[in-house]
Amino acid sequence: MQEDDVMMSRAAWLYYVGGLNQEATAKRLGTTRARVNKLLSDAREAGLVSITINPSNVGLLPVEEAIRTKYGLEFCICTPALRFDTQAKHDEAVLAPFAFRAVGSAAASHLRRHLSETPQAIIGTGWGRTLEQMTLQMAGVSAPKARFISLMGSLTANSAYNPFEVVHSLAKTSGGEGYFLPVPFIADTIEAREVLVSQQSVQHALSLAKAATMAYISLGELREDSLLRRQNMITAHELSELRECGAVGDTNGLFFNAAGAAVDHPLNHRTIGLGLEDLRNISTVALVAGGSKINAARGFLVSGIARGLIIDGDTALELISAS
Repeated sequence: MQEDDVMMSRAAWLYYVGGLNQEATAKRLGTTRARVNKLLSDAREAGLVSITINPSNVGLLPVEEAIRTKYGLEFCICTPALRFDTQAKHDEAVLAPFAFRAVGSAAASHLRRHLSETPQAIIGTGWGRTLEQMTLQMAGVSAPKARFISLMGSLTANSAYNPFEVVHSLAKTSGGEGYFLPVPFIADTIEAREVLVSQQSVQHALSLAKAATMAYISLGELREDSLLRRQNMITAHELSELRECGAVGDTNGLFFNAAGAAVDHPLNHRTIGLGLEDLRNISTVALVAGGSKINAARGFLVSGIARGLIIDGDTALELISAS
């Protein structure tokens, strides 16, 4: 396995830094062009290689400005649109993986700039597939004085988009420090939450999170195939109850309605992490990837909590046309 990693690094260096084409790289490494192609693909997937594209010629500037103005944002970044129908199931299936990678890459570029401008930055992070993609695009970043803190408790299932893994990956890549909320994502009862939150270690982590110079969060949709349901973090019955309460989406396990206000449901009183008003008081950037997030995005943006938005182009077009 270590030998494969060495080959992957050498192939990436020869191709991206050395400027050799795949055939020349293969000859230099004594392997086949097909093998080099696979090594380069693996290097991108592993986050060894980060590709940054100048957005000045491919951005949806009029759409970005329209969204920024409508929702009172400090900035809006749209990735290029593929012009798919985000509501068509077939197109959504094709678009979703691209949207996660595109928004994750754009978020990584934004984070790179912030770390460069603010060496002692405190970065708050949520969880999810878009945040996972962001961490994979941070290769080559050095920010030893930065601190990364999860804005929510950890999940029971281990995955690359777990809050713990997101923070760990960012800290490891940048050389900064990682901090976590040493508690579960959702407490068993309201009383259990109060006990957990009262712990000194939890209070310290929450204080650090509230001092974040930038926070990146993703928005979740209330559907049966949502990540919350697929990870069994909420039951089908709870999902139904949340909808009855008027919930249209969530961020970090905080469920909100079409006006961006927290709904009155027991889950909102058991979730451990920064609250919606806490997010309002820091520079919160919402990451939206995929047309299934449109209702959640609209509700969250109406609340005025987000300072910035990074969104895939197709969903951005739908967001502004539906406004």
